[in-house]
Amino acid sequence: MQSSFKAISLSHKNASVELRERVALDEGECRRLLDTVKEITEVTELLILSTCNRTEIYYSSDEDYSTEIIKLLALQKGLSAAELPLAQFNRLHEDDEAARHLFRVALGLESMVVGDMQIINQVKRAYQWTADANLAGPFLHRLMHTIFFANKRVVQQTSFRDGAASVSYAAVELVEELTMDMAAPQVLILGVGEIGRDVCKNLENSDLKNIRICNRTPAKAEALAQKIGAEVVPFAQAAQAIADADVVISSISREEPFITRSMLAATELLTYKYFIDLSVPRSVAPDVEEHPGALVYNIDHIQNRATEALQQRIAAIPQVEEIMEAALTEFQDWSRDMIVSPTIQKLKGALEQIRQEELARHLKKMSEEEQVLVDRVTKGMMQKIIKLPVLQLKAACRRGEAETLIDVLNDLFNLEAQPTPTNDH
Repeated sequence: MQSSFKAISLSHKNASVELRERVALDEGECRRLLDTVKEITEVTELLILSTCNRTEIYYSSDEDYSTEIIKLLALQKGLSAAELPLAQFNRLHEDDEAARHLFRVALGLESMVVGDMQIINQVKRAYQWTADANLAGPFLHRLMHTIFFANKRVVQQTSFRDGAASVSYAAVELVEELTMDMAAPQVLILGVGEIGRDVCKNLENSDLKNIRICNRTPAKAEALAQKIGAEVVPFAQAAQAIADADVVISSISREEPFITRSMLAATELLTYKYFIDLSVPRSVAPDVEEHPGALVYNIDHIQNRATEALQQRIAAIPQVEEIMEAALTEFQDWSRDMIVSPTIQKLKGALEQIRQEELARHLKKMSEEEQVLVDRVTKGMMQKIIKLPVLQLKAACRRGEAETLIDVLNDLFNLEAQPTPTNDH
């Protein structure tokens, strides 16, 4: 494994939600930080992954630039050293730590909600921004595509990504099921506390686009609406918004139910109106369901869906880790082969040079037919001669013993005099 591949990580496992929010980077900020780190350091590859639960930076370099990168991140976010201490980040520098961690993150093994279905798309976007900045080399390209292939196997061969394992995602999944036959269902989000915000984030990645947000504090509703492309409804107009909506997702916090049957008294429902109550205590009165056409799903119903899916995912973790380990082993073998690749190319070059020199001495004495035959025979001989040293070199590399063999080949064939092969990966 390329020991120069490193990472720094700040996530829900080592930082509060307040700090994660302050450090989180949007697309524009990620692209700017890619350019800044590229300009100021000598990293050869760079990937920045930033979500609501983690901000992680992966890079390839023989030098340790972790401290410099954290300082550049803090500078871009306007945070002081006290607000973003260097010690806050986990540093992954040893052996295959960083690559293994990226595997686990991308597959959803490190997510707050295990098996998170959004993370792989977030990783793909981060990779695209890296490629756009010309900061993905052979190592990172190969690593990312190995991860994507492993993810495909996880989806096809396990139940790790089945169902919705969080309350907010289960709520959105339920809405999609209930409104499947509606052309453009109107969804009202009532309350944007922690659960309401999570629902909005999941709605952003769904096919539901006719979304309205109603909250006591207008500023919070407006900020969230701008982010997901929703409409804001003043809290004073909540009753009318409820009457207009096809689906109401309520996470409003109060001691007494906010949505009552009397609120619907003047509303004649020509089709079903769905109320999804994520509040504790309940914000939708139990008798609302007595109104013709009104259907209520409470937190217990949603939680049961989420719990069942979560248990299914947890049971699938050993299968996922088995797929991951197989993919990681394959990648490690490729990475080790890359270490000896320049030596192999130089050895082939040295033998080809000898072959060409000998051919040049004798070909002029031969007919055209003889020249073709001799060229083919000598080329075949060279390939057979080099086959065993190449296999032995790769095997030694995977045992961690390649250095001695590389030195022997360098001395025997004067490989230092051979030009360094260019990397066309």
